[in-house]
Amino acid sequence: MYSNFKEQAIEYVKQAVQEDNAGNYVKAFPLYMNALEYFRTHLKYEKNPKIKEAITQKFTEYLRRAEEIRAVLDEGGPGPTANGDAAVATRPKTKSKDGNSGGDGEDPEQVKLRAGLSSAIITEKPNVKWSDVAGLESAKQALQEAVILPVKFPQFFTGKRRPWRAFLLYGPPGTGKSYLAKAVATEADSTFFSISSSDLVSKWMGESEKLVSNLFQMARENAPSIIFIDEIDSLCGQRGEGNESEASRRIKTELLVQMQGVGNNDQKVLVLAATNTPYALDQAF
Repeated sequence: MYSNFKEQAIEYVKQAVQEDNAGNYVKAFPLYMNALEYFRTHLKYEKNPKIKEAITQKFTEYLRRAEEIRAVLDEGGPGPTANGDAAVATRPKTKSKDGNSGGDGEDPEQVKLRAGLSSAIITEKPNVKWSDVAGLESAKQALQEAVILPVKFPQFFTGKRRPWRAFLLYGPPGTGKSYLAKAVATEADSTFFSISSSDLVSKWMGESEKLVSNLFQMARENAPSIIFIDEIDSLCGQRGEGNESEASRRIKTELLVQMQGVGNNDQKVLVLAATNTPYALDQAF
């Protein structure tokens, strides 16, 4: 069954390359992102190491091309306007003080995005220790192994022995998920990002993906770091549902790409998420 994912990915790639060669970047970009999503899902089930290596190589190439196209679109590069069947809101270009939309320094839009995300960094410890959390011994032990040990004893996590890259806390409301996250923020000697869905969702087309990308880039720059996403089911629900929007699919795809860490060194970045409804999450997560 997993071969269907590869076939669907190849079909999206063919369409993306066709639009790309024609200069239709607005159409090519979502097609590339859909292809990456299916390739990424296929990689989870592929057992043949040679095929897996080949697909990973292609995945990286298409990801790089998608990033190049996104950069062109962000800079107002050539591309067709949106058709009448889809209304797309695009953010106006941010201008510098001298009236120019660009400059030799940092991208002003990226600076603004990072400024908004920087408020999610917890600089003051919540002052909640492991001993303050009653019960939940197995969860505390697992978190200590996932969060504390890799920082204190990095020599134990070399070669094929890698630290955990993602950890999900789930259970009914009031069972201590957020309290455990506060304990992690207190006990871990790491940069702690506390994120909610509102921090990553924007009304501007394409900005939500850039927020996700910048979040993980900031986490890598400040490693070791922990990204805590509360109520992750609001971002990563089941794909293919009738009420799912294109913007929602693109956020999920970007999250999957960043969590996969293809082409990036994410050994010191842990994604810690919490949800009341784990069965509502997409299976790729």
